[in-house]
Amino acid sequence: MNEPSRRQSGPRRAAIDINDLVYAVTGARVRRLTMPDGVHWFPAVDVCRELGHSNTSKALADHVPDEHRDTLGSVSGAHGLTIPPGRRWRRDLQLIDLQGLILLVGACTKRTAAPFKQWVAEVIEAVHREGSYSLGEAEVQSAEPGAPIAYAMPEQIAEAVVRLEAHSLQAHEERAGGQRASIELHREMLAVQRETLAVHRETLATQKAALAVQQAMVRAMECLADRLDAPAVGRTGSGGGFGGTPAADRGR
Repeated sequence: MNEPSRRQSGPRRAAIDINDLVYAVTGARVRRLTMPDGVHWFPAVDVCRELGHSNTSKALADHVPDEHRDTLGSVSGAHGLTIPPGRRWRRDLQLIDLQGLILLVGACTKRTAAPFKQWVAEVIEAVHREGSYSLGEAEVQSAEPGAPIAYAMPEQIAEAVVRLEAHSLQAHEERAGGQRASIELHREMLAVQRETLAVHRETLATQKAALAVQQAMVRAMECLADRLDAPAVGRTGSGGGFGGTPAADRGR
């Protein structure tokens, strides 16, 4: 067990960052409200969703005593605070404090909660054996006079945060890879569409050229027909018609 430090500390602050603690416990960055008295409150629905409790009301009734849960309207009203507008923050929104959150974690069966449960078990064992539990001081401390002591994060919590951050980074990289693949696919589709458009244009140009040839042939045939019809008309006018009998023959 780590012995308590005798160093004089400055302004009191949390030994473990609340964001890292909740992140390690729930596996997510859940919403948080910190009141002027330093008490942290969390939307119960957010915590239950991340911990796998499908029924928020039942989870609260089964695992969280009344003194560790309240409504947003009651909590904010006690400090004279106004509720932010929007559906995400309603006056009847159920909130739980940090102890309520820890109680819900204790009832959680998700594997991601195992490191925190293991650390809690070690804390209880140390208190049972030694009468107290304290965190070790961080290797790097602030050189400013009166700066508060920085404590080392418990190994289980630190490992959980590192693992979650690595998983989050991997997920971001996979999404980025998927987006890059999607962009590349769109580019290929656009290139194919451009090629298809070019083929359509070439086909249209060919069809126009063929139509022009056909029109030219029609005009040529019309001209030829006109030339063939002209001599026939001339012969008809001079001879009195095709197949007529000559005047000399009629005198005979």
